[in-house]
Amino acid sequence: MSEHQPENLPATSDAGDAQTPGAEVIDQRQGMFGVRGTGDTSGFGGLRRQVALPGGTPKPYGAWFDGAVDRLVGLVGDDAIEKVVVDRGELTLHVAREQLVAVCQQMRDDDALRFEFCSGVSGVHYPNETDRELHAVYHLFSITHNRRIRLEVSCPDSDPHIPSVVSVYPANDWHERETWDFFGIIFDGHPALTRIQMPDDWPGHPQRKDYPLGGIDVEYKGAVIPPPDTRRSYN
Repeated sequence: MSEHQPENLPATSDAGDAQTPGAEVIDQRQGMFGVRGTGDTSGFGGLRRQVALPGGTPKPYGAWFDGAVDRLVGLVGDDAIEKVVVDRGELTLHVAREQLVAVCQQMRDDDALRFEFCSGVSGVHYPNETDRELHAVYHLFSITHNRRIRLEVSCPDSDPHIPSVVSVYPANDWHERETWDFFGIIFDGHPALTRIQMPDDWPGHPQRKDYPLGGIDVEYKGAVIPPPDTRRSYN
């Protein structure tokens, strides 16, 4: 930390609230953008942050959330839903990965739910969340009821497998390939799980937090441009 940066700024949270019952603090961060020392010109060098995952939300959830969760649990059973989180007016269901396809099938087909549209799946990497380092997040929309919901599934880095939902939401074909490409999550049952952005022989998965910044050297007409992490003091 620079001698000009304040040392007693209050800690804030990246996700969730560490003071909320059940919230899990998985990391402590200082500053912004990974910069350390005098190389930080952002003015945020004294900021300290807790990276916390929100705990489960107790009932009642409010709005239409209670009816939807109760309906889904009645169809797939309690074991399928690991946690229910209501945050900033949005509903997220943490789903056991072995139950993901069955949950999606009911979310799409049941008349009381009718989430016909999945806008895609995105990956998240929490390297400090032991045995749950990789997350896949599905964003569902009910055209019938004008409702939105989020499904979140986790798997360990040592066993990065999650069932494909292409059989339920065919448009996820492309999104699962992108999530595999960038995060290394293997979607079992996908019809053709190949890279979609990076070359087929590309080493590693570039959006994981343990991937080096800058990747590889870039060459333009004989001039080599070094990757960003060799140009500044990045973490």
